[in-house]
Amino acid sequence: MTERMQRAKLSTGVELDYVDVGPRDAPVLIFLHGFPESHRTWRHQLAHFSDRFRCIAPDQRGYRGSSKPQEVSAYTPDKLTADIFALADACGVDKFTIVGHDWGGAIAWGVALMGQANGRVTRAVIANAPHPAIFQKLLVENEEQRASSQYMRAFRDPANDALVREHGLAGILMKAVKWDRPSAMEPEERDALLKDWQDRDAAFGMLNWYRATPLNVPAIGEDVPPAQPLSGFPKLTIPTLVIWAMDDLALPPCNLQGLDEVVTDLTIEQVPDCGHFVPWEAPEAVNAAMDAFLDRAT
Repeated sequence: MTERMQRAKLSTGVELDYVDVGPRDAPVLIFLHGFPESHRTWRHQLAHFSDRFRCIAPDQRGYRGSSKPQEVSAYTPDKLTADIFALADACGVDKFTIVGHDWGGAIAWGVALMGQANGRVTRAVIANAPHPAIFQKLLVENEEQRASSQYMRAFRDPANDALVREHGLAGILMKAVKWDRPSAMEPEERDALLKDWQDRDAAFGMLNWYRATPLNVPAIGEDVPPAQPLSGFPKLTIPTLVIWAMDDLALPPCNLQGLDEVVTDLTIEQVPDCGHFVPWEAPEAVNAAMDAFLDRAT
């Protein structure tokens, strides 16, 4: 499938590059990538679904050729969520299914919650992206997740900025990240990512997603107050598919516990023997799970 990048000037004040493939009169899937990738996270899904869905996949704020404001305040979750509705508006889309992985999945949770209220989001597909309330609870109470998330503290630490300025994003990734499986990615995709990571403005844009989040990531052994009970978080009621790669070292399967308390129409698909980047590490499993879900949740 040949991709043609388009560009939209959004009402939120940024411009996003995006791919828009598939029939214009078909149901819409909006795909949100995570850190530190691009719309190419979804290359296998775009090829698979674009015969019967209109598939829109942006390079989100801070990534690649899209707008890369450098102030941290430009990356708060409300702004990242607003971008997606503004992109839908720019594409002439009213209702859509939101699909997200990693940070894109974190924003997809927010888009789904807002979209069920305004009637614009009909379904949600989340791949290896923790529910915000469950994740905060785990960061406080679960030693495994807290230990797995210490890289976030490194990403937030301005003491590492000199490393990023000198070596690009790859410098801090080599220092802080232990959950990558570089051998699982096609060499040409890896080369493209390494080139993207040399853009210093994009590097700081990507890191600002971590710096702007209100999540509290305690240090190992730090004593912190209890997290808010899940009962205090609004429930997601639209049909929701959660796909989880079970060998994810950054986000272990403990993130599945309690989902039924915050999602009322929930389907969970576990993918064994797969690491964090499930959309391209196990594309057949992701596509099959989405096929079954989308056929059912019409």
